[in-house]
Amino acid sequence: LAMLPAQDRKDIRKAIDELVAEKILVRQQGRGTFVTTHTEDRQFYYFFHIVGKHGSKEPPTHELLSFRKARADQEAAQRLNISRGERVFIIHNALKLALKPVIFDEIVIPAARFPELTEASFASREGTIYGLYQARYGINVVRISERLSASHPDARIAGVLGIRASTPVLVIKRVAYTYHDQPVELRTSWVNTEHHEYLSDLWKNNSR
Repeated sequence: LAMLPAQDRKDIRKAIDELVAEKILVRQQGRGTFVTTHTEDRQFYYFFHIVGKHGSKEPPTHELLSFRKARADQEAAQRLNISRGERVFIIHNALKLALKPVIFDEIVIPAARFPELTEASFASREGTIYGLYQARYGINVVRISERLSASHPDARIAGVLGIRASTPVLVIKRVAYTYHDQPVELRTSWVNTEHHEYLSDLWKNNSR
């Protein structure tokens, strides 16, 4: 770095400062600057936006419902920037709050980016799903894009959430991106909002 022109050094330091501010990098005094690790705390505070109606927030527990290989449909292909019909993994999870299922997740990831991933290795992971991507495949999720809508769940999702199929739910479609805006995961979440709601506090997230 010292051998570069002064303006280049300034630009690099500015870029590093921006990555630190966005929590992509973390500085450790006396050690240096490192890529942020996807710990449970980071996942909870930075990516999990479901809170109780009175503002309470608790980490969810996870239950793996199914894990299978399939072919990418039109939506998955478009959101993940892959070819329609390309091999993908489709994973269904139930997320529980206060021991009750509140969220049904469908996760779609390209099989080519996650070779040799199995149901056993996914279920036995240590830490978060994004932590698995990072530790095993070197894929670091640096940002997400979410679209929100309302819908009625199908019979299976309603059964998992313990509600009637006529009950409206919040639907969150999230695309997770790694470096260079490369999409790596499409996640659709159906949320029972009887006792919970969606909260996105951008200022708090950016300042954390």
